[in-house]
Amino acid sequence: MRKYFLWASLVLFAVSAFGGLWQIEVPWKLALILGCSSLAIGVGHLKKMEGYQYTFWIMAAVVAGLVYPDFFLNVGGVDLRNKWLILIIVQLVMFGMGTQMGLKDFTGIRKSGKGVLVALLGQFTIMPLLGFTIAKTFGFDAEVAAGIVLIGSCSSGLASNVMTYIAKGDLVLSVTVTAISTLTAPIMTTFLMKMFAGTFIEIDFFDMMMQIVKIVLVPLLAAMVHDMLKNYGPGTRKKIGYATIISMAWLMAALFLADFFAGLESKTAASIFEIVNFLCGAIAIGYLYNLLYRGYAKIDVLMPYFSMFGIVYFTLVTTAAGRDHLLEIGGLLFLAAVLHNGAGYFFGYWLSRSTGLDRKQSQTIAFEVGLQNGGMASGLAGAMGKLATLGLAAAVFSPWMNISGSLLANYWRKKDNR
Repeated sequence: MRKYFLWASLVLFAVSAFGGLWQIEVPWKLALILGCSSLAIGVGHLKKMEGYQYTFWIMAAVVAGLVYPDFFLNVGGVDLRNKWLILIIVQLVMFGMGTQMGLKDFTGIRKSGKGVLVALLGQFTIMPLLGFTIAKTFGFDAEVAAGIVLIGSCSSGLASNVMTYIAKGDLVLSVTVTAISTLTAPIMTTFLMKMFAGTFIEIDFFDMMMQIVKIVLVPLLAAMVHDMLKNYGPGTRKKIGYATIISMAWLMAALFLADFFAGLESKTAASIFEIVNFLCGAIAIGYLYNLLYRGYAKIDVLMPYFSMFGIVYFTLVTTAAGRDHLLEIGGLLFLAAVLHNGAGYFFGYWLSRSTGLDRKQSQTIAFEVGLQNGGMASGLAGAMGKLATLGLAAAVFSPWMNISGSLLANYWRKKDNR
């Protein structure tokens, strides 16, 4: 079936070229989008390219956002930039990632302590510093520059685990670093944004930290609740059952307390009330998801695809919202992505080697340092209402990170095989 999509993409690209040549707007635009979508499906037919299907979907989203920006910003009267819609989707992305992790991943530091510390040091120093330096050097607008710092300040994501697996690296180290960096993101990402991006735009430390808690820790908590129900004994399941009842009771009570907390002058108290509600909701969602898992166990396998869909959505909406900016500075932003990403691999690898870690551990840390969580960056930009500017770097950097990571992982794997 995929080979037919591959051939169809060639036909559609020919139609698009013909329409562009004769300046017939609808054929060339529509055929171009359909051609990119068909190509994203069709590349799975080619064994050497099947690992790049997700990247081709990201590219298709960029093309669609550039060609029909207005259509992909408002569909059926729904504003796709709505903060609550973005929050729900980014939480789905992070929850999908979380279901591929477990509590045991946070204990890997016992086996790989030195490697974890080196990776975290590299991740939270090299990348934000590089982002800040590149943004300053290239002279981007303030919010676009802050977006480059943002992508550099985010934790690593599941992409680094996938690349480590392809390269036959230290997967335990990779998963542990991803888990711990994600857990520390509310403090570290906020601190780095305040320090570096604060020179470009105003950063409210407490507000940003609360946003990251909602974006990262809440869905991660839901995923860990599911993990404990799935892998631990009856005693743990019983305790989580009680916690779920208490959480549901609190959420019911919160309906009556909402007006009271909304009327408080203290912004901190209102934010804490909101976070408590989210955390209670996470426990309940994790419990309900586990019930769904018991009836349909394959859902854990499907969740990463929901995460991929979410990142494609962010890429599409960000590209559409920031189309004018992207057409103006897209080439320069892509160059920034190549420099930022490549330098992350280079410094991550050689920092590790200089501390005495072996080659496999150093390759793993190169991926952890060089690959950031683009979904987290996009979600945070959307939550701040600046998807078109602050989120623009994530839309450009994410596709390139997937391409470069795949190329590097396959190179290291083939080198080892030889």
